[in-house]
Formats: sequence, structure tokens, C-alpha cells
Amino acid sequence: MKIGEYIRESQIWKSVFRHPAPYDRRNRVVVMLTNFFLHLHPVSIKKQGIALSYTWCMGGITFFLFLVETVTGVLLMFYYRPTLEHAFNDILALRDVATLGIMREIHRWGAHGMVITVWLHMYRVFLTGSYKPPREFNWVVGVLLLVLTLLLSFTGYLLPWDQLAIWAITVGSNMARATPFLGSEGPGAQILNIGGFDLITSGSDARFVLLGGRFVGEATLNRFYILHCVFIPLVVATLIAIHFWRVRKDGGISQPL
Repeated sequence: MKIGEYIRESQIWKSVFRHPAPYDRRNRVVVMLTNFFLHLHPVSIKKQGIALSYTWCMGGITFFLFLVETVTGVLLMFYYRPTLEHAFNDILALRDVATLGIMREIHRWGAHGMVITVWLHMYRVFLTGSYKPPREFNWVVGVLLLVLTLLLSFTGYLLPWDQLAIWAITVGSNMARATPFLGSEGPGAQILNIGGFDLITSGSDARFVLLGGRFVGEATLNRFYILHCVFIPLVVATLIAIHFWRVRKDGGISQPL
């Protein structure tokens, strides 16, 4: 008996995977529906629906880059300290001293690649009409993932704590002043401040919440670090799971017209 067959016949393997691999059509449905990972995918799809010329494989590449960013990001957290005293020096150490310093470059270029592939994925979905019923809900989930991908890049931009990062976040956060109903200079702010109730001011608007103060400082660095490393990735991972699940529930990948 080969090693692979011995492992598949063991009690440990059978306790995890209750059915054999779906090599034939008869047990494919049972295997797909009872496996934690496989049940996210449809039981069967048409061959032309997964053709590279049709899908561009942008969704899969985007998910792969998200995994790369997660792994490299966790490794970088062992070396990086989000304080004014250490942030910039830790980035220099990652480049010149740390054994896994190359992970920072992989993380950086992977982030650029993820932004590009998620845009191309959305473009492909739009061109092929894959946002139409019954897939309109999943299109909304995809738009949210696009926005969160951009926010991941935005929050990560400050972490090197150099002049470029500080001024880029200063300019970007100033745009939050014009957020409708949430920015002190945005449309709708005056409506919320009628009657002596100053609900939206420079000390309580979207910019202030984003920066944790009135200017870019240590509170901003700490806030962006938590958003970049914990909060946004958890939301993205949850929405990705929903996104995959909805693809299956909506009948798999949309077919060419």
C-alpha cells in the first residue's frame, strides 16, 4: 500500500474527511456539501465559465495576494514598533539588518499588486455583466472589498513614518473634512449643527476620528497601525468568505453571454 493510500485509510484522516476525494460524479455532491472548504465552491460548472480568457483569474490572484499580505504582515509585526521613537528606525532595520527584511518589500509590492488586480477583477465583472441579478448583492460585497483594499493601502502608507508618509496622510485626511454629513466642511454639516447643537465640528468630524487628533501624530500612527493590522483585515477576511459563499449560492461563476 502506498503512503498516500495508507494516510487516506487511517482513522485520523477519516475523522477529518468523512468522504473520499470526489473522483467520480456519484459522490461529488456529498463530498462538496460535507467538506468545510469545498462547500464554498459549486458542485459543477461549465468549462467555458472558468476559461482564463473569460475570468482573467483576477479574483483568484487578488485572494492569493491577500494571503501573501497576511503572512508577510504578521512576520513584519515581530520587528515593527508603532511609536514615534522606533517606527522609522525599525523600517530602516528591516531594510538593512533584519533577516526577514525582504518581507517588507514583498509586502509593499504585494499591496500594489493587490490594488491593481482588484480593480481588474471589478472591471472584468462589469464587462461580462456578472453584476446583474441574481449577483447584485455579491457586486456590492465586491465594491466594499475594493474600498477596504484602498483603505488598507492608505493606512499602511503612514507606518514607515517618513516625511512622504506624514504629508501624504495629512493631505489625504484633509479630504475627509469634505465628507457628506461627517466632515466639518462637507455638505450636510450645517444641517446637523442647527439649533445650537454642534454635532460636526473640526474636533469631532471624520478627519478628527481618522487622525485621533487635529494633526498627524503618535495617536494617528497607533490608530492606523490597529486599522491596518487588525480591524480592516478581519473585516476583509469576513467579506471574502461571504463573497465566495455567494458565488456558490448564485450558481457559480457567471457564464459567458
